[in-house]
Amino acid sequence: MQSNEASSSMEVEAVPSEPKALPPKPKFEPLKPHEMSDGRVQFRKVSVPQHRYTPLKKAWMDIYTPVYEQMKIDIRMNLKARKVELKTRQDTPDISNLQKCADFVHAFMLGFDVMDAVALLRLDELYVESFEIKDVKTLRGDHLSRAIGRLSGKGGKTKFAIENATKTRIVIADTKIHILGSFSNIKIARDSLCSLILGSPAGKIYSKLRAVTARLAERF
Repeated sequence: MQSNEASSSMEVEAVPSEPKALPPKPKFEPLKPHEMSDGRVQFRKVSVPQHRYTPLKKAWMDIYTPVYEQMKIDIRMNLKARKVELKTRQDTPDISNLQKCADFVHAFMLGFDVMDAVALLRLDELYVESFEIKDVKTLRGDHLSRAIGRLSGKGGKTKFAIENATKTRIVIADTKIHILGSFSNIKIARDSLCSLILGSPAGKIYSKLRAVTARLAERF
């Protein structure tokens, strides 16, 4: 019996079936920003501090032009609420443009120049980091004033040296410090500023920066 079953199983030959033609791949158009959010318009609001109101008036067209014409984001100044309002449009090419524009306007409010802040719209790896002097060391009275003086240097010399060496931009607003740049460059600038706050003389920082810039030049 077993031999008969084996022979019958040997005789069966599978007829090769013809390969079925696969249906064509569907081609979907990329979703537009207003379609991603179910047709809802997305908003961002950036508060305008009292001391940045006049500079905002003067530089309004420099801020408005790249946001409206290049990033395709609607922008307006709400005088009653003292806020800059941003919203997406039907023809906004990318939903992330709204956040980029909000970061750009916020950087200007922190005290950065328009020409420096506009880099946030062009490059993805840039961001702003903020910290206070008291986060590094608790200083009061004249000690705090001297620390701020060390950060700036005579005529802003120390601040400019750190900016040029690390390819960052620094704003010192009273006890708050804002740094605009890439992650690695911000770290180098922050370390230099923290050393100055802790009492290092400017000459020591310059020699460290020279070594850092030499390393950066080798890397690239």
